[in-house]
Amino acid sequence: MNILFIGDIVGKPGRHAAASLLPVLKDRYGIDYTIANGENSAGGYGITPDIAKSLLNMGIDLITTGNHIWEHKEIIPYLSESDTIVRPLNISPLAPGKGIAVIQKPGVRPLAVVNLIGRVFMPPAECPFHASLGALVRIEQDYPGLNHILIDFHAEATSEKQALGWFLDGKITSLFGTHTHVQTSDEVILPQGTSYITDAGMTGVVDGILGMDKEQIIPRFTTSVQRHADVAAGKEELQGVVVRTDDKGRSVSMVRIKEHL
Repeated sequence: MNILFIGDIVGKPGRHAAASLLPVLKDRYGIDYTIANGENSAGGYGITPDIAKSLLNMGIDLITTGNHIWEHKEIIPYLSESDTIVRPLNISPLAPGKGIAVIQKPGVRPLAVVNLIGRVFMPPAECPFHASLGALVRIEQDYPGLNHILIDFHAEATSEKQALGWFLDGKITSLFGTHTHVQTSDEVILPQGTSYITDAGMTGVVDGILGMDKEQIIPRFTTSVQRHADVAAGKEELQGVVVRTDDKGRSVSMVRIKEHL
């Protein structure tokens, strides 16, 4: 199985880059499933139902999210209605939506996707380590024998991401870090067959700061005034990873993607 994971899609430029480059990448790598983090796809903050549908229509099979999921109130009922978007599992069980989804296409093995959020330098959440084990139990109970499991770990601290990767080695197929928007070069197949990368990167304008207008972001640091910035304009790039697996759900390879228009 070949799986494409697209790093955080930022605003309209990110959506444009994904729509333009996705067919090329699917053909080049023979992609079976495409997963994308879309929590910044609406103007850089959050996601709306219409934008979620546009991402699905361009060929993304499942959308993961993160700490900005609640930015637009109209997404709240959509989270409960849709089977193709997940929010972090380890927040309140009373929150709308779900943190685990299973997708399957004809002739392709089913794929489980879990969304988790970190606790270091992040909003309050339950322990992602305990939550990940609970997710594996639920998947085995509901889908016996399913052995392809991916986790999007939306977290700030590299140490927390690395710790969860080692903690789950041999228990899942792959762990992709998201949230920091800066692609790391530490992709690896861990000893028990789990592929890992600290951050898959972002999809959007690379001439800004994390996809946002640098002229608006820099004053945050020089004045300490925190205000929402606009999405940047300029060179667009799709960042992410392609994972190839065997029939037992182990990763065979992980390739970093940086494709620009």
